[in-house]
Amino acid sequence: MTTTAQPDPAGTFWYTRCPVPTASGLAHSLGWLGETARTHGLDFGVLQDAGPELAARHFDHTLEGLVREGGNVPALAARAQGSPTRLIGLTWIDEAQAILVGPQSPVSSPAELAGLRIGVPAWAQDQARSFPRAMALHGFTSALRLGGLTLADVRVVELGVERNPQVRTEVQQRARSITWGADELLRGEVDAIYVKGARAQEVAAQHGLRVAVDLDATDTKRLRVNNGTPRPITVHQDLLDTNPEAVIGFLAQSLRAADWAADNLDGVREVLQRETLSGPEGVVAAYGTEFHRGLHPSLDPERLELLGVQKQFLYTHGFLAADFDLDSWVAHEPLARARELVATGQVAA
Repeated sequence: MTTTAQPDPAGTFWYTRCPVPTASGLAHSLGWLGETARTHGLDFGVLQDAGPELAARHFDHTLEGLVREGGNVPALAARAQGSPTRLIGLTWIDEAQAILVGPQSPVSSPAELAGLRIGVPAWAQDQARSFPRAMALHGFTSALRLGGLTLADVRVVELGVERNPQVRTEVQQRARSITWGADELLRGEVDAIYVKGARAQEVAAQHGLRVAVDLDATDTKRLRVNNGTPRPITVHQDLLDTNPEAVIGFLAQSLRAADWAADNLDGVREVLQRETLSGPEGVVAAYGTEFHRGLHPSLDPERLELLGVQKQFLYTHGFLAADFDLDSWVAHEPLARARELVATGQVAA
């Protein structure tokens, strides 16, 4: 159940997420998040169900009462611009990242990317909404590194993007962004594009596009760092200050949903098909058969270090308004408390 969307209503626990495997998304689908919010005296609202007047809050995270689990580019950009958020969890789910070339292209290795025209989405109206550009640049940077190359060894061709400042959440924009570059690749205007996720796999198969570099096959996670790896859970400081138990409850239900997912692959895939706007084949191609066992959020040193790698990349390439201290952004206590609740059986729907 969700509340009727109103601009920034008092007393509402707002939730926003992206169309990918997340424990919080499963907890929402199972009805657990809404019940937990109401247990702590709050209404429950989902930003994706709200009107366009609230859509921008997914990116700037200025809505009091908002918890966000989504791509790290908007989350880091919002923090760099001064939004009062705290990092309360990180997840890592590999999402079939790849560099695609056309059906007739002979390119089949990272080294062969040298000299190619690579399609990269242009800047959107602000840094946070430019996450498709950040994704492509980091994906290509990692692929080129595998071949001993850099961005200086290719030609960047900017792809047109929609700059409507009013309507798109990241969920809607990502669904549209799957097509960015595919048409240009098929028309021969670029030689390679970066893709990620379930719907991208379906588009590639539909048009006979070939995988030149499979980033998921790399041995090191550093070369798979991108917008969704790792994926942050952030909360507005106001909600954490005024109702910390609701935030802890949100995380506890997410942990509980991750436990549920570990033994319920079919159920998780059903949810993902709705979230990603793709069919069962796309979900299998993008996420494989074991992803459902690793949905638990954490703040372990490795994930924080990898988020730091992404933060540095984004700052270097102009996606952050300013640098900031990552450690001071982290709030460890809510997740630690949530784990205690789950371990002692104090979490119920």
